Amino acid sequence: MADERPIIIKRVKKTGGGHHGGAWKVAYADFVTAMMAFFLLLWLLGNTTDEQKKAIGNYFSPTLSASDAASTVAIMDGQAQVMETTSGSSSAEVDVEEDGTGATGDGTGEGTEDEQAAAANQGEKPIDAKEAEAALKAEEQKKFEEVKQQIQQVIAASPDLSGLQDNLKVDQTPEGLRIQLLDKEKESMFSSGSANMDEKSRRLLGLVAQAVKNLPNKLAISGHTDSTPYVGADGRSNWELSSDRANAARRVLVENGVDATHVRNVVGRADTDPFVKENPADPQNRRISITLLSDVREGGAATGAATAPVTPAAPAAPVEAPQEIVPPSGTEPGSGG
Repeated sequence: MADERPIIIKRVKKTGGGHHGGAWKVAYADFVTAMMAFFLLLWLLGNTTDEQKKAIGNYFSPTLSASDAASTVAIMDGQAQVMETTSGSSSAEVDVEEDGTGATGDGTGEGTEDEQAAAANQGEKPIDAKEAEAALKAEEQKKFEEVKQQIQQVIAASPDLSGLQDNLKVDQTPEGLRIQLLDKEKESMFSSGSANMDEKSRRLLGLVAQAVKNLPNKLAISGHTDSTPYVGADGRSNWELSSDRANAARRVLVENGVDATHVRNVVGRADTDPFVKENPADPQNRRISITLLSDVREGGAATGAATAPVTPAAPAAPVEAPQEIVPPSGTEPGSGG
């Protein structure tokens, strides 16, 4: 039994591999790749303009398609153009609408001829000065006609003033809306040789003031006499008399609400501009003329020169309609002469 050998038992401890395994390297490589892609994306976002970002977004939009499937796209090559073709003659076309311009294509704001023609058909064209002037003139004439009708209606509705209908003449001239208060054979606005206005004429002029006081137009007031010579005690003539009567009319208008700054001029014309030219001595030549001056003159707007094409901006605010005229009460204002 001397040849018996000892029995040796080897116990092998199995482990999970520890740091000797390679599976972790695959996971780490995926992580590094993802981080690299993330930081590359951040770099791209930080070095692109808003136009380039919008172009990239439109390119990946499902509603847009490339015109050639064989074309390739290079994004962010450091140039201003975001997408360019790299496959010869084939190209990827993407329509990019610029902010506020409505243009398509390369972002220059210039559309094709078809697009420009379509825009013209839709009314997107400049309005020249003559068309703008005609539109303003028509609107102003409509406003003046409303003032004229209001004055006539209120006078017709006032029993104590109905007899003065023939003393009031309203017409439109190249200068604007002209309102004239005329003398008649038995109806005179002023005492002979005086600038004191009678009560009925003051009330009639008060109605005119209510019709024009809220309008932005300036006023021109002129006094006229007939051809009968007038010589005052101090050597005054028809010139001074017509000027005093025009200024008396101005005071009545201001007393009845017309802004004094709206009066552009007050002049006396004596007998140089008769109403009845065939008879310079006619009583109707003795009159007060109040002109609501037009803001639009022949040959251009109030500024004078209108030769260049006018591009329409935001629509102008509409002119307010004249307010309703309220006949004056029995209490009369003080004398304006």
